Amino acid sequence: MRYNQLGRTGLFVSELCLGTMTFGGNDGIWQHIGDLQQADAERLIGRALDAGINFIDTADVYANGAAEQMTGQALKNLKVSRDSVVVATKVFGQTGESVNARGASRFHIMDGIKASLKRLQLDHIDLYQIHGFDPATPIEETVRALDTLVQHGHVRYVGVSNWAAWQIVKALGIAERLGCARFESLQAYYTVAGRDLERELVPMLHSEGLGLMVWSPLAGGLLSGKYTREQHGEQDSRRNKFDFPPVDQARAYTCVDAMRVMATARSVSVAQIALAWLLHQRAVTTVIVGAKKIEQLDDNIAATKVQLTAEELSQLDELSKLPPEYPGWMLERQGEYRRGQLAGTRHAAR
Repeated sequence: MRYNQLGRTGLFVSELCLGTMTFGGNDGIWQHIGDLQQADAERLIGRALDAGINFIDTADVYANGAAEQMTGQALKNLKVSRDSVVVATKVFGQTGESVNARGASRFHIMDGIKASLKRLQLDHIDLYQIHGFDPATPIEETVRALDTLVQHGHVRYVGVSNWAAWQIVKALGIAERLGCARFESLQAYYTVAGRDLERELVPMLHSEGLGLMVWSPLAGGLLSGKYTREQHGEQDSRRNKFDFPPVDQARAYTCVDAMRVMATARSVSVAQIALAWLLHQRAVTTVIVGAKKIEQLDDNIAATKVQLTAEELSQLDELSKLPPEYPGWMLERQGEYRRGQLAGTRHAAR
């Protein structure tokens, strides 16, 4: 297990992060994702920690708070020392009937942190993330509220999930102007079959020094290798009940076909190849893996040992690359000369 620096912080997190969305779901969309109970959750967390995973991600809305409760109880029951695990959670979604029990307002954030700390049975949260963009709340209000939590010691670092690049950069500018805690990470969807974030978000991450936490790295199971074009829709899968995240299925199955060959040659699962592809991407800090069974978690952990060749990475890149889109193709065209100049300068310096 490798450990990567989270953004521009001095915090190091494992290249795999255990996600808890499969914990405690018994109604609504959560029952389609997972309904693991306390004993099962503890077995998964224990196995993850034994494998070197030091990062756990949850959210206040997962199973209506049950995932946070089960995570906190598991850490207590397993007698996990607080300094050996990095705990991340999120705030934004609806957590009550009140009109203000949602969003990224100071009102909701302050209530949210108290509730999450209580459910997790912790005195602080290592990474507190805004789960989505709130068009009703000024970004400055959100930034100031998060900084208050950092100053009070309730939160160590702050991050964001599912924001656009311009929104994140605006928040970073506000934080710098005000001297507030800045976002250090982005949690976003990214797979070999869904590379949309490479257009704007990845360049922004490199430019501003944010870490990337990848959610749904197997595209809701579509890249697990269990399904084929012919079988799609016929099997009792999570994606048939809850078709999320949206995926270009033609592109996905083209990638699966290629990854199946690579997996067979190594006697590993297709899922391991899909995860290994992500672990080979420079922008990725950690990949969030969720599981319902120990066997699934073990298979995901084994992906850290899979090394793809340059030829394999090139093949997958060609099969999954995004179609040209403005202004990307114009930036590429107009910047070619200057990039060549820059490369020549670097070569001469050697």
